[in-house]
Amino acid sequence: MGFENEHTVRKYLMSKGEEAFHHNYEEAINNIKLVFGKKYPMIIDGKIVESPETFVHTSPIDTRLRLGYFSRATTEHVQRAIKAAKRAFEEWRRTDYKYRIGICVYAANLIAKRKFELAAWISYENGKNRYEAIADVDEAIDFIKYYSEEMDRNKGFQIQTKKADTNERSRSVMKPFGVCGVIGPFNFPCAILVGMSMGALVTGNTIVLKPAIMKEAGLPDGVLNFITGSGETIGKTIVGSKDVAGIVFTGSKKVGYKMFKESSRVRPRQIIVEMGGKNPVIVTENADINKAAEGILKAAFGYSGQKCSACSRVYVQKNVKDSLIKGLVQRTKNLSIGNPLERNSFMGPLINSSAYNEYKKFAKIAFRDGKVMVGGMVKRNGDSKYGYYVEPTIVDGLPKNHRLLKEELFVPILCVAQYDDFNEALKLCNESVYGLTAGIYSTRNEEIESFLENIEAGVLYVNRVTSATTGAMVGCQPFGGWKDSGTTGKGTGGPYYLTQLMREQSQTIVE
Repeated sequence: MGFENEHTVRKYLMSKGEEAFHHNYEEAINNIKLVFGKKYPMIIDGKIVESPETFVHTSPIDTRLRLGYFSRATTEHVQRAIKAAKRAFEEWRRTDYKYRIGICVYAANLIAKRKFELAAWISYENGKNRYEAIADVDEAIDFIKYYSEEMDRNKGFQIQTKKADTNERSRSVMKPFGVCGVIGPFNFPCAILVGMSMGALVTGNTIVLKPAIMKEAGLPDGVLNFITGSGETIGKTIVGSKDVAGIVFTGSKKVGYKMFKESSRVRPRQIIVEMGGKNPVIVTENADINKAAEGILKAAFGYSGQKCSACSRVYVQKNVKDSLIKGLVQRTKNLSIGNPLERNSFMGPLINSSAYNEYKKFAKIAFRDGKVMVGGMVKRNGDSKYGYYVEPTIVDGLPKNHRLLKEELFVPILCVAQYDDFNEALKLCNESVYGLTAGIYSTRNEEIESFLENIEAGVLYVNRVTSATTGAMVGCQPFGGWKDSGTTGKGTGGPYYLTQLMREQSQTIVE
């Protein structure tokens, strides 16, 4: 099949088609405005299902914009979806893996044809700028095609094993679990949700997901059931159902822990959970400071710091601390903050009022306990007052055990602390309960090798200018965390991910 990453922006730039990229995105922005305020139903067992109670989804760009109305699922709706998925599983699990691959690849091609439309919706719904939004769609396409290729390359994960006796034939067959509950995060509404869903589908599971192009791709009724509404109602019903054989979740540590606890009361089952990070970067005295400042800036403030892989703490050798902070502050002051629909916008709004209030709380603590080098304020000028716009913030001088250096903030606040000895920096990085991503800037091989050998995180980057801790590419950098960042140690977009969604069966035939 020859998997290649989608790389939309790169392809447009290489073909000198940058203006065409902007034209396509802006045309999509204008087109979707025509359907603002539409009502969207659920899909259960292939049928349109509406609830008498709805909820409105507004834009974080401007809360006066009502993007759409969605049915609010009840417990009964979720139970119906689970039953439909359970019925559909009996046939879906027996379909040839190549047939499932065909449906998934066709879906990827449909998404590719509508990528600018989907990117436009992501900008309005989530506040991502056009580059972040198109990358979100690209990653979704990458997940589908990569997992399809992995399924094909491994021949459906069936292998012949050794003979225990001369008259026996044995093989190992990986088989799907059954109904999977898929619960996605807000920050990658296309990439992560599609990645989790397609991993489950291509391996033969059926799904109930909280937020489909898939019906058009030929997916049988009941294989994918789409329900919207309260996360508490939907999540509680999925976790509490004995008919759900597996759960795939990306979200907070608090919710992930609660899910594990409640699930253990129901039945043993596979739970694949990604739960955030507190991602550090080490800058040594041997680093290229300009490269470090550039990479850290993008990792800390891209999508307003609302990535589980965002850099939120930097440990810099004291001899180069001043020059690094100077470079970071200058670059931060030059960032374009505002409406993400505008061509040159780098940082858009936070997702909602809760995140907005969290930012204000953490910024207040930063001013109280440290030295705020830049930022720390909300933006209320002009139309910004209708959205959740804040300033990217850099704080220095906090005690090394301070909560801002320990807790996942999920807002654009970067904490800087100095260190004396390199081993101290490694120790500070590893003291976190999280272990998702980490980065280093150094030109000394000994430091780099020590970092790679000792850092307790699942995704590591060395001297990366494009981003110090974010931007893992499907098929290139498997994305998964250690410690409280994840439960399985096998990353999405990597060669071991699909096996988590199946269980092994040993088959022996005596001849």
